[in-house]
Amino acid sequence: MTMPPSTPSNIITDQMRSHIGVESQPATYEISRWDVARFACAIGDSNPLYTDEAVARDSALGSLIAPPTFLRSLLPGPSESPFPEPFAHILDAGSNYRFLRPVRVGDSITVTRSLKELFTKTGRLGEMLFKVREITYTNQLGQVVAVQETTIITYGEPDSEAAASGLGEA
Repeated sequence: MTMPPSTPSNIITDQMRSHIGVESQPATYEISRWDVARFACAIGDSNPLYTDEAVARDSALGSLIAPPTFLRSLLPGPSESPFPEPFAHILDAGSNYRFLRPVRVGDSITVTRSLKELFTKTGRLGEMLFKVREITYTNQLGQVVAVQETTIITYGEPDSEAAASGLGEA
């Protein structure tokens, strides 16, 4: 990965760069029938592959599965050290997913996150820091079931309180 050349206005520090590629602690979740059914109901998805064991068993998948967006409810473990966030305001700039395998009821899914890239841009909000993170979801067989790439934008006045609290975690 090539970082943009450092300029006097570039707020990316060596300490921030040291977080690139560092994986968070893993967090593991047991995927239960109840959690999947509750999630499917909450998003208004009545697909019987999420709730009807007989239909799911007779399908090509052979068992109950979770809706793809269910993964969004599984959070990675904390980072070893807080990201030195320079700004007070945060925006979610979106996510891209690659779904590789179905998540099945009974699976154990382990979630980790790492910082993939940092860059800055200047816009009408002033200087903005872009953090591109990769979240990996792996089942109990060691198979990656999905990868999420998410971009977070922070901007505004420097926020020493957020940096001290770890709220800006990579």
